Amino acid sequence: MADATATATLSAGALGITESVIMGIAGTAPAYSIEITTSTLIGAAGTLAPASILVCGLVMFGIAFAFIHLNRAVASAGTSYAWVSMVFGRVAGFFAGWALLVLCCVFMVSAMIPAANATLLILQPQLMNNVHWVTLIAALWLTFVSAVVVKGIKLTSYVQVAMTLAEGAILLAIVVMALRIFPAHPQHAFAWTWFSPFAFSPKLFASSALVAIFFYYGWDVTLNLSEETRDPNRTPGRAAFWSMVFLMAFFLVFITIALLGLTDAEIQHYNTNIIFAIGEKVLGRTWGYIAIIAVLLSTVGTVETQMLQFTRTLFAKGRDGALHPRYSKLHPRWKTPHVAIFFIWAAGMGLLLVSSYLPTINVILQDSINAIGFQICFYLGLTGLACAWYYRRKLSAGALAAVTHVLWPAASGAFMFFIALYSVPTFDVVTNVVGMGGIAIGAVPLFLNRRKLTALTMQA
Repeated sequence: MADATATATLSAGALGITESVIMGIAGTAPAYSIEITTSTLIGAAGTLAPASILVCGLVMFGIAFAFIHLNRAVASAGTSYAWVSMVFGRVAGFFAGWALLVLCCVFMVSAMIPAANATLLILQPQLMNNVHWVTLIAALWLTFVSAVVVKGIKLTSYVQVAMTLAEGAILLAIVVMALRIFPAHPQHAFAWTWFSPFAFSPKLFASSALVAIFFYYGWDVTLNLSEETRDPNRTPGRAAFWSMVFLMAFFLVFITIALLGLTDAEIQHYNTNIIFAIGEKVLGRTWGYIAIIAVLLSTVGTVETQMLQFTRTLFAKGRDGALHPRYSKLHPRWKTPHVAIFFIWAAGMGLLLVSSYLPTINVILQDSINAIGFQICFYLGLTGLACAWYYRRKLSAGALAAVTHVLWPAASGAFMFFIALYSVPTFDVVTNVVGMGGIAIGAVPLFLNRRKLTALTMQA
């Protein structure tokens, strides 16, 4: 195949601002996030679910500012790994990047399963709860996405733009119809306190925050693609900012619609088919299946962006010598890290095979979401604190600079660590093993690689 070396460069200047914004939106997967976590969030926070989305959105904006400002200092495909290494040292940076790698692998399970479910709901509804059929369809989707990503960033962006626009059109139609119908006969009486951060008890907020943070995860793919974006120090940051603005507005509207249109029993019954439930009510059962198409497109889209994040981080680690240099090799024609792409495909297939032995689909999803939420908090929290420390001299550069460069990122980073640690006692053994154990096992490749580098240095 390729004879590219670690000095090879990614396809520079391939993406513009529009493609970057769409990548950021697709990375968070609006339809997928709503579908998979709405019932869990409302179950935890009740009618305060919109407030949880709002507060955690503001927290995530602090992390977004950290990514924006650190990217202006150093545009790197490795993002958190590169920046935390620069500020806190290579060990901390290694684990920041490792957490992202692990959660991307776990995400292959939690994202591909809804894609397979949506496919079967359209083609063979009676097979939806058959774990083995779901696993087979998920494996086929994972293979398709891997083939697209390995063919190059331009093809990947074209596919992503098409899927996201189609998803957006469907969701917009559902939102418009729901806002016309649901307020007249609401299942939950609307109140502005739904959006009030002050209506929470500390325990209630903490129990729902990890789920709400999961809603926003994925927008940072725009920064992983900075080396492939025009004006790499600025365009990805602007794209991340506008992606976050859109996502916060969308999630607030859709959670509100869910509360207005569905009873608690319906939310629990439909569980991971919330968009279908809303679509069925506003469009009828036949047209309601269009909502499933939106979920399918959203899920496939977010797997694509997760694969981009994984492979670009692995590429950057290989390029820097933090992991084996094979992962930094690029295909000579497509300029993609094909070895890293094959690795995530193989890891995803392996995890899907393991997941097929768990008893139910819901067990797989719940364990995955909680473990991923912990790992998200870890690497984003480190990035927020790294930004605050790197720009600490901005505290005397005026109020705006102090807030956006230091205070907001630091507060958001600290909040991420608090929520992660608060949630640990609530996890079962499997979730703790995947969440914390997945990060801790990074000590093995870190030790082995450092020993190898030490041996090479001594030989030299």
